[in-house]
Amino acid sequence: MEDVRFSLCMIVKNEEAVLKDCLDSLQALMDEIIIVDTGSTDRTKEIAAQYTDKIYDFQWCNDFSAARNFAFSKATGDYIYSADADEYIDAENRKKFQLLKQAILPEVEIVQMIYVTEQINHPTENFARDLRPKLFKRLRQFTWIEPIHETINTNPVVYDSEIEVRHRPQGDHSGRDFGVFSRIIEEKGTLSDRLLTMYLRELYKAGDEDTLVRARTFLEKMLEEVAARNKELLTRQIIAVLLKIYRLSDDAAAMLKTGLRSEITVPSAEVCMEFGYFFLKKEDYPEAAHWFYTAAFESESEIDIASSGTSPLMALALSYRRYAKSPHIRALPQEEYELEKLRLTQKAAEYEQMARDWKPQENGF
Repeated sequence: MEDVRFSLCMIVKNEEAVLKDCLDSLQALMDEIIIVDTGSTDRTKEIAAQYTDKIYDFQWCNDFSAARNFAFSKATGDYIYSADADEYIDAENRKKFQLLKQAILPEVEIVQMIYVTEQINHPTENFARDLRPKLFKRLRQFTWIEPIHETINTNPVVYDSEIEVRHRPQGDHSGRDFGVFSRIIEEKGTLSDRLLTMYLRELYKAGDEDTLVRARTFLEKMLEEVAARNKELLTRQIIAVLLKIYRLSDDAAAMLKTGLRSEITVPSAEVCMEFGYFFLKKEDYPEAAHWFYTAAFESESEIDIASSGTSPLMALALSYRRYAKSPHIRALPQEEYELEKLRLTQKAAEYEQMARDWKPQENGF
């Protein structure tokens, strides 16, 4: 069997803080390193030049796919490994990678690896460990299948490896992402279902109040379009983000109208969180606690996995602590007040500990 050649393709911009660690971890595994720079103003290209002479400039056009396609077009290896600068592969997994390179079967077209994100509250990530396609066959050979009424096999052969890729996010890139989303919406007036899902996740997890409020009109339009296509999960996700927008805008009527839509047969954890925060702001602490409890123990998240874990547990603790100091509790007879305050405070401490202990599940394992 001929030696299989691997090409590393990366798009970078101002990655001097992490690029060396990434390339150090991959250099020995790759037969070719291709770096496409989209406008760095730091030492990124200087660092990259220590590992390869295949460094290309790409005029940034608010299109990550265009940049990655350009990088892929420069590759000459049998397989292309796509990496971001804030990733690295440790020694144990480099051994696994080398074994894969020696034993990969020619029919394998995509290799998935275990993506390990070292930041729980990342604006686009929900899972600490997630299978992702990372290695791609550069030239695909199509084959006919079925002994009669034959057709071309368009399904790629995918291998799920045990190689772990460490992801160490450097800061919050959601502001950059929102700029790209805004351009697409302005030009096309819509988003694909996949991009809409990503947009909703970033809005819910990382959008500031101004960004959320500016998305209101577009999301209200998309809600009707998506609901008409009977995309139930996506419809509920839009509703959850709109509820957050209405809450921040103090629009109780819109919250009530949208929260009672027929698509919400069982409220998601995100929907429960928004009603919880609404009542928390109104200082109705028992009602807020009810919704936060439902989010934590009786609902499932559909956008942000922390909405059924850390977030409602901490919100429960906050509700109990505020209720312990509320006029309603202080109005109790002294002895009863002391006992009730102690109970509420202890309950808050329990939920705080549960929040500290909570860990996101592993996707695909």
